[in-house]
Amino acid sequence: MRRSDLHYELPKHLIAQEPLSERSASRLLVLDGATGSVQDRMFRDVPSLLRPEDLLVFNDTRVIRARLFGRKPSGGRVEVLVERVLSDRRALAMLRASKIPRSEFTILLDGGYSATVVAREDQRFLLEFAAGHSVSEVLEAIGHIPLPPYIERADQPADAMRYQTVYGCRPGAIAAPTAGLHFDEDVLRTLTELGIRQGFVTLHVGSGTFQPLRVDDLNDHPMHSEECEVDEHLVGQVRATRERGGRVVAVGTTVVRSLETAARDGDLQAYRGATDLFIRPGFSFRCVDALITNFHLPESTLLALVCALAGYHETMSAYRHAVDARYRFFSYGDAMFVTPKIRR
Repeated sequence: MRRSDLHYELPKHLIAQEPLSERSASRLLVLDGATGSVQDRMFRDVPSLLRPEDLLVFNDTRVIRARLFGRKPSGGRVEVLVERVLSDRRALAMLRASKIPRSEFTILLDGGYSATVVAREDQRFLLEFAAGHSVSEVLEAIGHIPLPPYIERADQPADAMRYQTVYGCRPGAIAAPTAGLHFDEDVLRTLTELGIRQGFVTLHVGSGTFQPLRVDDLNDHPMHSEECEVDEHLVGQVRATRERGGRVVAVGTTVVRSLETAARDGDLQAYRGATDLFIRPGFSFRCVDALITNFHLPESTLLALVCALAGYHETMSAYRHAVDARYRFFSYGDAMFVTPKIRR
């Protein structure tokens, strides 16, 4: 498959810049991969698309206030994006500035805090925060919610709540698992009342999720790596779902990557570690039976994942329908419910 195969035309005005006033008020495009048919529904219809035998799997990561602003010793502005907290005082980060010094230097952060660049690892920098203040303390005090690059505005106080899932409880992500943003307490309560079971994985979403394909041949793409965890409890839930004839429905591509990484040897097993799994057409799914997801960027690895599940032509046709029907795209946009082209 070529990068150009994953291109589609998207008018800029369809990229959602703000969340809706109600999480579950989003629209829902239902794509049946087996037939290629699509239905225009509302996200509140999700419970009616599930069965009591099914297991809905969420990503319980939580977005941290990872964006910091400060100045170099020369006075030039610096933007810091903390990608991973390594210890109480150390973090791995990306920096944006007009010119980044080659040698060790100190960033004077807003609020009187500071951090010293002590090493460089490819495009990322190892930061050591000044004694007396932990990384977490600094992020909580002056950090900003790291909205995606296609949301062309500064973060607002409301984003601290709306760019989080209502069930996220494990801090560590710098981007939200956006399929989960549509679930509110009412929808979750309805699912519970219908007897639809729920499980959780953890994948701390990194900036690589926004990395575009830069090679023409998808086989040559170096997939980014993220940390994930699938525990024994979820393995047992999946096993029980199979025994009762239910489906494993992933809420978001991060859940798909976590589950399929943990099932890479055939059967799902508990797993904790890195995943650089690149799912594209031709991939054999071992665990996931259906997917709830947002709309993804053209020429992206996440669009390739949806094509792998629902079929290339079926997915691209559904995206063209979504554009024509004026769905809202990307993180604060609408959602899809996708079933596979080939039944497991």
